[in-house]
Amino acid sequence: MDSKILSLLGLAKKSGNLISGEDTCERLIKKDQASLVIIAQDASENTKKKFADMTTYRDIRCVTLANREELSAAIGKSNRTTYVIKDKGFADIIYKLIMDRDDFSNKPGGE
Repeated sequence: MDSKILSLLGLAKKSGNLISGEDTCERLIKKDQASLVIIAQDASENTKKKFADMTTYRDIRCVTLANREELSAAIGKSNRTTYVIKDKGFADIIYKLIMDRDDFSNKPGGE
């Protein structure tokens, strides 16, 4: 996992632009306050499908990335699988870094 992406996630958390946890993320998505949704690769298939459907319907970018331990460590909270980046600027930078990774292969719909 790219340490630059993890560092930016931590910075977004400190600035109040990253929210984690399924229920809170779901509320933000439904209120149209999400610019990017990140789902841990080891999240359940139901969670991945649920958030892929929600974000596709609302035209919000959604990616699967890393595992829950790496992502949770980056933001200082344990056992989180779902993340919302609220700020468009942070979301654009993080999304570009994710897409530019050589080893990144995200299927549409968060599969």
